[in-house]
Amino acid sequence: MRVLALIFAALVVGLQYPIWLGKGGWFRVRDLDRQVDAQKRLNAELKARNGALDAEVRDLKQGFEAVEERARSELGMLRQDEVFFQLPEDDASKPSSAPPQRNPGAQPRR
Repeated sequence: MRVLALIFAALVVGLQYPIWLGKGGWFRVRDLDRQVDAQKRLNAELKARNGALDAEVRDLKQGFEAVEERARSELGMLRQDEVFFQLPEDDASKPSSAPPQRNPGAQPRR
């Protein structure tokens, strides 16, 4: 009877091995499911990016405004009748966060 139980246990283990650890086993299927999910997320991101690029290409082909906007923002171009004003930032008007420096060679007043 003991030999028969050992044979059945070996048979069960032998049949379970391919299910859990074999080529198409549970661990492999779980790993492939994770890979499929990651690829689906990547595909969704790429579809969104492709949609944005497609809209930009259509806009550039159809309208002059998109070309003008890109020339202004990226290349700094102006129309012939426009004047460009650039106001410098006034550093003196900004309060300094550092404490005032003392002159190390100066004598203190008495």
